[in-house]
Amino acid sequence: MVGIYARVSTEEQAKSGFSLNDQIRECRKKAGTREVVEYVDDVSGEFLDRPALTKLRQDVKEGLITKVICLDPDRLSRKLMNQLIITDEFDKRGVELVFVNGEYAKTPEGQLFYSMRGAIAEFEKAKINERMSRGRREKARQGRVLRDFKIYGYGYDPTTEQMVVKEDEAVVIRLIFDLFTQPNDLVQGINGIAKYLTDKRVPTKRGADVWHRQVVRQILMNEAYIGKFYQNRWNTEGMLGNRFRSPEERVRMRQRPKEEWILLPCPAIVDESTFVHAQKLLKESRRRWAGRRLHPYLLSGLVRCGDCGNTMTGRKTKHWGRDVYEYTDIKNTAGAKHHGCGRRVKCEDLDREIWETVRSWLDHPEEMAAAVEERDETSFEQAEINRLTKELEKTRVGRKRLLKLFASGEEALGEEEIRQELRELKDKEYRLVQQLAEWQDRVKRMEESGDNRNVLREAAHYYLSKAPDELTFEDKRELIRHVVREVKVFPDHIDVYTF
Repeated sequence: MVGIYARVSTEEQAKSGFSLNDQIRECRKKAGTREVVEYVDDVSGEFLDRPALTKLRQDVKEGLITKVICLDPDRLSRKLMNQLIITDEFDKRGVELVFVNGEYAKTPEGQLFYSMRGAIAEFEKAKINERMSRGRREKARQGRVLRDFKIYGYGYDPTTEQMVVKEDEAVVIRLIFDLFTQPNDLVQGINGIAKYLTDKRVPTKRGADVWHRQVVRQILMNEAYIGKFYQNRWNTEGMLGNRFRSPEERVRMRQRPKEEWILLPCPAIVDESTFVHAQKLLKESRRRWAGRRLHPYLLSGLVRCGDCGNTMTGRKTKHWGRDVYEYTDIKNTAGAKHHGCGRRVKCEDLDREIWETVRSWLDHPEEMAAAVEERDETSFEQAEINRLTKELEKTRVGRKRLLKLFASGEEALGEEEIRQELRELKDKEYRLVQQLAEWQDRVKRMEESGDNRNVLREAAHYYLSKAPDELTFEDKRELIRHVVREVKVFPDHIDVYTF
């Protein structure tokens, strides 16, 4: 199968007038056949991760494409290094790469000429970026807003190139500052404001239904609301391709030195005294809670609801006027995926039961070690490894079947549906391989450290070396964490999982 790759970005089309349709038409003439697959991108050639190019590279890898036709080398990429990466991939798989404007000869002279054209294309792209950046900075220094920055409370007037107040959103901004800076019975803290706005179904800037605490925090810290808006503050170079990258490969926005910021006055929404007070409260809250210990919970991080799967965290509540501490799976945070099924259990009761269980193990370490030895073959870790191995095998079989279906050309599923299924299965396979490696590494580390029985014996030795009344709260918590992996709470029973 012949693949045609075409790409044009907005600035290139405006400059040369050579549209995608023109490229595809010329490439089809070069192909000399109607049996072609088109791969079309309308994004910058600066980045290697582009939707259509990624799809083409994957199809080449899977043997679906045997010949690639492109108008010009700079359509593949504006960076020489990326051009060489792509052509090397094609060469290794025996895929013929053909250009409409000039041939790609696999000779020393041909490769030299190809590299020179790539270097020139990269230089041209760098010059375009430099001119555009300089133009944007000069425009900002003239007091003109570069674009709509999507700041909550403001809109953008393209005729005057200025920010304008959106009164319906400005009302919400003033409400946020009032709720945070003035005593009230409605909410408590930033998270309370986020939950309040979510409950009142106030839409966010993007029209979403859920407000997150970080969004509220950013609003409270944004100087634009007192009429100080900075342009050229953030360096976003390389972020354009983030939507095509995995989370760990994404480029992060970086703040430029303050002397490079360009101040632009804009309409104020809140008065400066309110804003300054909000900043003091934000700093005070950080100082007040830094290093301060909340009520300690014996099983913190170990308890989970057996039905909904939510972690059960400790909290203080009131019962007939007195403080009661409990573990609950209820998640009040705005944006929580699962709000829990409402299970609650008193800390006092659960702590006592788990400690008595652990103490009985530590009183009879050899019996417990023998029990651990008996269940070694079906340990928690090995069971998870077996499950992941089976799931990985099923995923790989599914991918092979879809590839056969794609190659056969049957119409049971559309081509795009098959591609989507293949992408999803590939992502799933990658995740399963990572998880399997983590569990196998965990088992290896446990074996190297002298296995679980030694861990239990060490804990028992420490426990038996002290009198029961000498054990502090921290001692008990450390001992529990030494031997208990997780505690699952069900309506009628409790399951304790050991290491």
